[in-house]
Amino acid sequence: MQTKIVLDENQLPKQWYNIIPDLQGPLEPVINPQTLKPVTPQELQAIFPMSLIEQEVSTERWIDIPDEVREIYKLWRPAPLYRAHRLEKALGTPAKIYYKYEGVSPAGSHKPNSAIPQAYYNKQAGIRRLATETGAGQWGSSLALACSMFGLECTVYMVKVSCTQKPYRKSLMELWGAKVIPSPSNLTAAGRSILAEHPDSPGSLGIAISEAVEDAASHADTNYALGSVLNHVCLHQTVIGLEAKQQMAIAGDYPDVVIGCCGGGSNFAGIAFPFLADRANGKQVRCLAVEPASCPTLTKGVYAFDYGDTAQMAPISKMYTLGHDFMPPGIHAGGLRYHGASSLVSQLYNAGQIEARAFRQNACFEAAVLFSRNEGIVPAPESSHAVRAAVDEALLAKEEGKEKTILFGLSGHGQLDMVAYDTYLSGNLEDYEYPEESIRQSLGNLPKV
Repeated sequence: MQTKIVLDENQLPKQWYNIIPDLQGPLEPVINPQTLKPVTPQELQAIFPMSLIEQEVSTERWIDIPDEVREIYKLWRPAPLYRAHRLEKALGTPAKIYYKYEGVSPAGSHKPNSAIPQAYYNKQAGIRRLATETGAGQWGSSLALACSMFGLECTVYMVKVSCTQKPYRKSLMELWGAKVIPSPSNLTAAGRSILAEHPDSPGSLGIAISEAVEDAASHADTNYALGSVLNHVCLHQTVIGLEAKQQMAIAGDYPDVVIGCCGGGSNFAGIAFPFLADRANGKQVRCLAVEPASCPTLTKGVYAFDYGDTAQMAPISKMYTLGHDFMPPGIHAGGLRYHGASSLVSQLYNAGQIEARAFRQNACFEAAVLFSRNEGIVPAPESSHAVRAAVDEALLAKEEGKEKTILFGLSGHGQLDMVAYDTYLSGNLEDYEYPEESIRQSLGNLPKV
């Protein structure tokens, strides 16, 4: 029984897959928060290089991966696909479970798939420094790595609660040369405004984005880099699903359901979008986005135009949102604490092309422990949501007595998240489901577009 399917380096994808041509209907416009009119490429050049702006709106189905990016990808790509034989046996399921493992990257997650090309394109544009935000630290550490490889400076605004929960991710960023600033900070007008009203604010991705955008917009030699949500980020991540399709073909199999955890949407897009291309051509495949019950963007949010950040500096996009001033609790899956979802993921969900499900923390960690004790890999708290959904799909197959092929994205390892596992194993991990009333209050402040 083959357990691990590994591609040769010459099988590394040479192009990213752009889902925009396969959407049902045109892209919704992106709105300038100052003018309330569709944003122009020239306006976006204040924080992005033109090459990434072009990728953001491209209608080309396939976009070439630069040779310099592919050479760095080869440090860990192609990533392995595993057949979870031991987990299947533990569950007693007739289902076949596969997982695409992104924890083999230097940063331990899928995030370098976009950090490397973003640093490359900014270096090509003559930028000296990148400013960004990070929740749990996977993105911040990935951009720090990418900047070190291209000789760029890197400033990371890290959600304050995650600085406390994930101290070694902060250390990793600093090891790769980044300057890490707990957010909200007193270094930006956006941060000072939040601290004036909430001195003990634990921070949020929306606040950290505001600080990073302000930093980039106010320095001519600095651009902004985002680790999720935007179309070009989802584009870069499709190397995951493109490799997985090759590996599933080698296994002589094809998934009935593709599962990915979903915060902003980059990981889910990476594993699912290449399979949604098959769905657009008539293939029957389900794609399931899994999120925390404490930040239920797709399952409890509304599909509306909203700001991408708390200070209302970032462009306004149509997305599933809980409101830009939504303040999520400090859950351990810090990478899934964003108030909105990718416009592409949102448009697919609104069109009924994908499914969404929300789980509480304890159920996810229960599945992560089961997975770790059978497969040996410790999942990141974010990835545990996909593990939970895969286990439930396998148990449903057992209950129904049906064969099923399940593929999920294991977006990263949890070896820097042991505080979260300590909390779970000691019985002190709290479940939190965001109150409907709080969601309604936050949604009352959506922009009038």
